[in-house]
Parts: sequence; structure tokens; C-alpha cells
Amino acid sequence: MTTAIIIIIVAVLVVAAAVYFFVIRRGPVGGRSLQSRFGPEYDRVVARHGGDTKAAEQELGERVKLHGDLEKRPLTEAARADYTARWARTQEQFVDSPQQALHEADSLLADLSRDRGFPSGESFEERADALSVHHPRHIDGYRRVHTARNDGTDTEEMREAFVDARNLFDALLADGPAPRRNDNRQLTKGQGTS
Repeated sequence: MTTAIIIIIVAVLVVAAAVYFFVIRRGPVGGRSLQSRFGPEYDRVVARHGGDTKAAEQELGERVKLHGDLEKRPLTEAARADYTARWARTQEQFVDSPQQALHEADSLLADLSRDRGFPSGESFEERADALSVHHPRHIDGYRRVHTARNDGTDTEEMREAFVDARNLFDALLADGPAPRRNDNRQLTKGQGTS
């Protein structure tokens, strides 16, 4: 083989590797890849932009640029146990004071996300936007808890929001060894914890 043929083969391999890494492995930054990445959060942002998918995709693309490379900090076992105990106390509190339990869950999720390395943000929306990049399928429960804690939502809607928020809590705790627990985390109608 001549030197020119070897150079052409190497160049083709480099281009193929780049195409694989940037297009196939990472996916394009807009369109279907954003819809696939964000799931229900994609639909929520499109609706907030009045159906304007281009504006929604621009917003979601900016979120990915701002928060996509975030490195999550691990929790110590002590911190993991403390958060698990705090959630259990908050869940128990729901029976007597659902509104207060939602306030506690909202604060607990903010604290946990900050300790995991997510920016605390100046506002709830900044925090939620950062979380949505890494936990898009669980962010809705957090949004619902945050909204329901102040808006006079009925008890059943508060319960559903609280149960949905537990998914984000579990996802934020998930890295590292899982804590041992025997909590029945389903809040049933009229019973609190079961």
C-alpha cells in the first residue's frame, strides 16, 4: 500500500469515529432527540410555549448546554440515611398536616439536589430546569409538590403529588449503595402511610 492510501484509510476511520460519537452515540441536540430525552418535560415546555416546538427546543437545548455536563456528587452513607429518615418523617406528617408535609418535601428535595451537586438556583424554576436535564421523567412530581404546597389543592391531589415526588427523591438517592429500608411508601387514601 502506498502512503496516500494509508492516509485516506486513516482519514475515513477518523471521520467515521467522529460521526459515530457526535451523531449516533450522542444524538442530535434538537428535535426527536430532545423529545426522547425529556419525555413529558418536552411536552410541558412545548405547551408553555403555546405549541411552538422551535422555541421549546431552543429552551431545552439551552438547559442541556447549561446543565448537561453536571457531575453529581456522591452522598455519604450518613447523609443517605439522614435523607431517608427525613423523607419517612415527612411522609408520616402527611396524615396530620398534608400542607406542611408538602412544604417539607419541597425543602427536602431542594436540599438533596443541592447536596448532589445540582445548582441551588435563585428560583425554584432554575433548580427544576437543572434537575430536568438529568431526571426529566421525575421532575413533574417535584413541580406538583412545589405548586400544591401553596395553592389550596385538595388532599387527594396533594397525596398524588407527594407520591410522584418520591420518584425524584429515589432517583437522587440512587447513585451509590441503596439504603436498607422497610418503608411502605404508598400513601393510601385516608390512611397516610400503610
